[in-house]
Amino acid sequence: MQFSKIINQKEVKQQLVELIQHNRLSHALLFLGKEGSGTLSLALALAQYLTCEKANPKSQTTNPNASLFEEEPTTSNLKPQTSNDSCGICPSCTKANQLVHPDIHYSYPVVTKKSGTPPLSVDYITEWREFINNYPYGNVYDWLQFIGAENKQGNITANECNDIIHKLSLKSFESEYKILIMWMPEHLGAEGNKLLKLIEEPPPNTLFILIAENETLLLPTIVSRCQMIKIPMLETTDIESALIDSKIDPAKARQVAATAEGNYREALQLLQHAEEDWQGILRDWLNSIIKTGPIAQTKWVEETSRLGREKQKQFLRYFNHLLEQSIRSKIMGSNIHLPDNEKDFADRLNRLADISQQQAIIEELDRASYYIERNANAKILFHALTIKLYHIIQDKIVFLAT
Repeated sequence: MQFSKIINQKEVKQQLVELIQHNRLSHALLFLGKEGSGTLSLALALAQYLTCEKANPKSQTTNPNASLFEEEPTTSNLKPQTSNDSCGICPSCTKANQLVHPDIHYSYPVVTKKSGTPPLSVDYITEWREFINNYPYGNVYDWLQFIGAENKQGNITANECNDIIHKLSLKSFESEYKILIMWMPEHLGAEGNKLLKLIEEPPPNTLFILIAENETLLLPTIVSRCQMIKIPMLETTDIESALIDSKIDPAKARQVAATAEGNYREALQLLQHAEEDWQGILRDWLNSIIKTGPIAQTKWVEETSRLGREKQKQFLRYFNHLLEQSIRSKIMGSNIHLPDNEKDFADRLNRLADISQQQAIIEELDRASYYIERNANAKILFHALTIKLYHIIQDKIVFLAT
């Protein structure tokens, strides 16, 4: 992976390159960013850049004991770097791009592959390479589904920590550096304390790159030992441009990018389900809440609970998007430009609920998405959500039926 292949994130890329060029790179980095922002891709690009034979030749320092991670740059023996990206063609880049470089190691949530054996990342390395190639912006749910984990919870176990300690205790094979990329350390329980000494006092030229989405789920003892690199969400224009470059119709790209809210993975999901009639499903739901009553609500919940978790999340996100557009429409009036069908629905939502009510619904939808992500019972969740929405909008009844 090269930096140039990653959607925008120019400031982060420049920050990483400058840290390396000025010998200010910590031996433990924590990439913190929301799903779909490109955190994993950035980590892979950084690892490739560090091992690239042209951007970072082995002869970078005349002192064989000199470290990349020094407190002060040793300008007397440091050869300046002129490239801000890996070359992409040298043997090291080829291996790094194919995820087969012997000095770049990977750790990620997994489940037991064979009964009676401990779950280890290395058991899934073939699947990992295929997953990264096909879903570089995928999330942990995508990964666990990809390896057939079904509803099992993936973990980074004590056995995995022991394997990491063993790997990083060995000498590097080809590069000056040994690199561990750990994806989703939120799945690292108290067993992660096994890594503390290694992270705090690593062997020379050893780099840890941890990639996380939720800082609150990380062990504080590990966070305190890492240099944090915050990865922002993508701009809507970035996603739109990336989709257009992928030969998506510009009008569709603009609509999807606006709904994705900075999450490129979500944009791809929206394209995959572009034929779904989310507006029709939403109209049926709201009419059952404010017009047709419990029997229609029960039928709607039954049908929606069978959609599957990803489609349920897509639907809630679509509803959230319409609510946000309706609020903007009420505030900005004719200054907001929406597709005709969305503008009509936004106007109906504005007649149905005022801004405070719409904001309350948005909060409930966000909460529901959170629980869906954590395998909540869909029937119970949507029944409860239906009741909550009824109480939020019960004092303003407007039929949405066309």
